Amino acid sequence: QVQLVESGGGLVQAGGSLRLSCAASGGTFSSYAMGWFRQAPGKEREFVAAISWSSGNTYYADSVKGRFTISGDKATNTAYLQMNSLKPEDTAVYYCAARVRAVVYVSTYGRRGAYDYWGQGTQVTVSS
Repeated sequence: QVQLVESGGGLVQAGGSLRLSCAASGGTFSSYAMGWFRQAPGKEREFVAAISWSSGNTYYADSVKGRFTISGDKATNTAYLQMNSLKPEDTAVYYCAARVRAVVYVSTYGRRGAYDYWGQGTQVTVSS
């Protein structure tokens, strides 16, 4: 049973930085892409960032462009999310996700239903 485990969340002041990590365990699989989503209280889970292992391309939500950077290692199905210049509105539970199938349309990276495996989430709280 494949599991994704996030770590690195915590409490930080506005303007600070955090680095989230996501590691796969419990089974073997080859991911085509990995992504990060977040869910704030009372809101739907939303796309944050994704990386395609085949092209190396990265994709970001407009709200985090220029502040967040996704990276990782395809061989180990590990993903990272470096978050800088954090704002109170970045407060949410952050989830890691992995997709094993190839992607044809770029819009696929932003869809929750496009991912095959999910982590349990890690809380990020940004104080003002």
